[in-house]
Amino acid sequence: MASFIESLPARVRAFIAVRMSEPVERSLAEFIEVQRTARDGIQWVRRANLHVTLKFLGPEVEPWKLAPLVEMLERVARATAPFEVATRGVGGFPDLMRPRVIWAGLYSEPLDALAREVEEAAVRCGFERERRGWSGHLTIGRVRNPRHARATLHALERERERNFGLSRISAMTLMRSHLAPEGSTYEPLASFTFAAQ
Repeated sequence: MASFIESLPARVRAFIAVRMSEPVERSLAEFIEVQRTARDGIQWVRRANLHVTLKFLGPEVEPWKLAPLVEMLERVARATAPFEVATRGVGGFPDLMRPRVIWAGLYSEPLDALAREVEEAAVRCGFERERRGWSGHLTIGRVRNPRHARATLHALERERERNFGLSRISAMTLMRSHLAPEGSTYEPLASFTFAAQ
């Protein structure tokens, strides 16, 4: 059993993620800081929290379920070569006119393939299958009230093709999320370095 598991509480909020490169995160953070000046009810993501979720495991995961998953993720990582991801464009779910989430787009077939492999590994370890298909994106903001954010959303329309740069991805991380009124913080539990040539 992975050594960190014994120190965890009875239930944890957990997910598997990758981080973009430092220059791309800096570019995203600078973009977010410009948007943050408007008082529009949008909760923008702090730089420390910028990540791409490959698989959300659940809000109350029992730590014993993580042990077999760690083994599966080690196998996936050994069979995965480092790859590049282009971060480009700004959009929203369901769209930019009435979004709940504002995102930066991600373009990478290897990232898409990795997300599918991680999903299958998690399902084989007893985690629930994601109902929605994988959609490569990096969440940069959450919208409380689209009507209050109308001016910002119109400004974001002009950024639909903005280029944030290229990242080389060489690892994925099993993360624990700590919820708090001032915002979530994330704790890395285990990292899996890609080893294929």
